[in-house]
Amino acid sequence: MMHCIIVDDEQLVRELLEDNISKILFLHLVKTCKNPLEAIEILQTEQIDLIFLDIQMPRLNGLQFLQTLNRPPLVILVTAYEKYALEGFELNVVDYVLKPFSFERFLKACNRANDLFKLQQSNKTIVPAMPEDFFVNVEYTLVKIVVADIDYIEGLKDYIKIHLSSSTKPVLTRMTIKAIEEKLPPPAFIRTHKSFLAAANKITTVKRDFVYIGQKEVPVSESYKENITRILNRLEH
Repeated sequence: MMHCIIVDDEQLVRELLEDNISKILFLHLVKTCKNPLEAIEILQTEQIDLIFLDIQMPRLNGLQFLQTLNRPPLVILVTAYEKYALEGFELNVVDYVLKPFSFERFLKACNRANDLFKLQQSNKTIVPAMPEDFFVNVEYTLVKIVVADIDYIEGLKDYIKIHLSSSTKPVLTRMTIKAIEEKLPPPAFIRTHKSFLAAANKITTVKRDFVYIGQKEVPVSESYKENITRILNRLEH
């Protein structure tokens, strides 16, 4: 089953895509988005395998949005403009479907995406790759976060604060601590507490109930102490 989203600013197109997706057994529609900023929030909190993406949208077009994604899902461009086809394929999209389109043409694109998805699943490595950077949505603006700049991350229900070496002010964005932990796996980042994730190689001091990154104090809960010892021992070797 492929989990997918629609990103299109036209209501009639969204409704048509929803209807077509409902007829395809290997697709599950997670969310319909009116613009890329809505899609950013979904990608931060849900596992999405496929995006049906329009190009011409206000503020941020589909190709610009695609370029902001560090490790994008599979993408099928659905657009009325043929002139963007070359640029789309240079961004490794699965298919380029021109509006208006038939169900048969839509199904062909989806079958191609499903074949690629199955291939990806069979070749998936055990340890996910660490991104060098990624974008988060901060007050309707995309902000680039460089992974090497992260000291630690603090979870606040449906939001996180990303504390950076380069700034005294943390970046606040809508994302769960679980979602960011999946993006930043160990041993590079250590879960020290149910609400805290720390950059392992920046830890300067380890005490009973805290680790320190320079002068910054990060709490350690009892249930994560053994995990910290194990990860730090791996880094030493």
